[in-house]
Amino acid sequence: MSINLDSKIPAGPLEQKWAKHKMDSKLINPANKRKYTVIVVGSGLAGGAAAASLAEMGYKVKCFCYQDSPRRAHSIAAQGGINAAKNYQNDGDSIQRLFYDTIKGGDFRAREANVYRLAEVANNIIDQCVAQGVPFAREYGGLLDNRSFGGAQVSRTFYARGQTGQQLLIGCYQALEKEIGKGGVEMYSRTEMLDLVKVDGQAKGIVVRDLVTGEITSHAGDAVCLATGGYGNVFFLSTNAMGCNVTAAWRAAKRGALFANPCYTQIHPTCIPVSGDYQSKLTLMSESLRNDGRIWVPKKKEDAEAIRAGKKKASDIAEDDRDYYLERKYPSFGNLAPRDISSRAAKEACDDGRGIAPTGLGVFLDFKDAIERLGEDTIRGRYGNLFQMYEKITGDNPYKQPMMIYPAVHYTMGGLWVDYNLMSNVPGLHVLGEANFSDHGANRLGASALMQGLADGYFVIPATIANYLVTQKPGTITTDMPEFKEVEKEARGRIDALLNVKGTRTVDSFHRELGLCMWDNCGMARSEEGLNEAIKRIPQIREEFWKNVRVPGKAEGPNMELEKAARVADFLEFAEVMCYDARDRAESCGGHFRLEHQFFDTDPEVQAGSTQAGEAKRHDDQFSYVSCWEYKGVGVEPVLHKEPLVYENVQASIRSYA
Repeated sequence: MSINLDSKIPAGPLEQKWAKHKMDSKLINPANKRKYTVIVVGSGLAGGAAAASLAEMGYKVKCFCYQDSPRRAHSIAAQGGINAAKNYQNDGDSIQRLFYDTIKGGDFRAREANVYRLAEVANNIIDQCVAQGVPFAREYGGLLDNRSFGGAQVSRTFYARGQTGQQLLIGCYQALEKEIGKGGVEMYSRTEMLDLVKVDGQAKGIVVRDLVTGEITSHAGDAVCLATGGYGNVFFLSTNAMGCNVTAAWRAAKRGALFANPCYTQIHPTCIPVSGDYQSKLTLMSESLRNDGRIWVPKKKEDAEAIRAGKKKASDIAEDDRDYYLERKYPSFGNLAPRDISSRAAKEACDDGRGIAPTGLGVFLDFKDAIERLGEDTIRGRYGNLFQMYEKITGDNPYKQPMMIYPAVHYTMGGLWVDYNLMSNVPGLHVLGEANFSDHGANRLGASALMQGLADGYFVIPATIANYLVTQKPGTITTDMPEFKEVEKEARGRIDALLNVKGTRTVDSFHRELGLCMWDNCGMARSEEGLNEAIKRIPQIREEFWKNVRVPGKAEGPNMELEKAARVADFLEFAEVMCYDARDRAESCGGHFRLEHQFFDTDPEVQAGSTQAGEAKRHDDQFSYVSCWEYKGVGVEPVLHKEPLVYENVQASIRSYA
């Protein structure tokens, strides 16, 4: 197969690229737009915004989601906020500063042009959402309020208490419902994409399963947009909704789309610790809490042991005996150090025996000082729903005692490779939001996920999809074509195979086993030895799955175990590619931390004071590229293709937050 890795980044100065590209892009007149059908898979912020915007422009849109309503998309779970460089606080923010913070936060492993466009478009997003009625927090005088997030020294995060994702999704959902009501969008809820259909090498449709009736059908279009989120549930325990999966992206990869940077997974530092083997997911506490909460552990191991045993409380530890380790290690950013750095620092403290949760895997997030300084009412106004959620889950009142937190799998920066138009290497297949790789490099800064999803859906894809559509004759593809019948047959065959195994083990038992293998070997810290072990172990789990999984019920009608089994089967294939990618990238950057590649006491940079021992060590001379993996078959090592990363406007440097 010929692989085209032309990123289509426009020439010219960085700050003019997006305007120039829009001016140079093709246009379709309103009468002709009605002739084109665009399939959008996913109805979260990226998919919902794209479906609504494309329909409003005049295209016919078919939108699919496996939830019972677009309002149940996982975007609703985002808590803390959305970034934009409005500089309302007059604290020195700008598009250039947001661009630099984002590309630095991604450890210099993202495309310059994509990141600058994201920073540039962000201001438009806020205006759009305010016009939709999104109830952002406001200052006393009525202006929109901002708060700080990790990786920045300015206040640029717009928020609605701790439910920003919910409020943004409601605005997006209302725009989508308007277009559904007008007939521009045909909505298919409780419908899951099973596979991608290509005609003459181009993406022209999808095969889906109705999750209520079990019926498998095909849908044809002139282009396909995937906006199906990330793959964090490959670890089993994550902050993602339990239904989040890799199936749509992985099926596209098996049809020829390149999977870029799959090893870049984000560990969020502010989650409620694991409490038992019975858990099926983890709960996120917003990063916004780090604005006012101070993170600490006892300085003495014996104090931590006493807390774990229930013999001491946080209040029993004197101020001088507390280690505010983020403030100590990163004084310029303190508790607002980026997520990857904060997560590793928490792990380091717990590995040192100073963890305070019963399992030993937990640190304190303490609001005592903020409550004394600002008053409980102010803190309640900022974070009340988050505090309530924490108390309901743990039984502890965070107004009276510190929260316990620990890092957990959250976001994935990797995804299908796309060019500047958001089109993959498969012509006609566009990928939006977390499902693509393009904007965050090796680590996403907080409050940038909502920014990317809405940027892609409201502003980027509406301006770029015409570049592909003008090359196509609309309406020439139908589901009667043999390509659709063949993919339908394959989809039915996979379902029959799952039901016919009739083994003795549950789907969840295999998912949990895979997740533990991935967490131990491809989680917060990785090594060549551990990755080799995972690459050896995953095929064994997969073989046992296909010999001994038990999927009760039948193909017709609702069958949640069948849904889970199909998704886990894809995770069992995709996980191997993640590990190959992590093994190949023999460096540490962002969320990818290789134990062999960190700064040690003997390194001259540590001795000179430009960095600290234990920080990630990049190798820009070897790995300044996007890793793009080509699928070659189940159990066959994928083929690596590389897109070089060229920096003309920033200088890649040691990523210091001290």
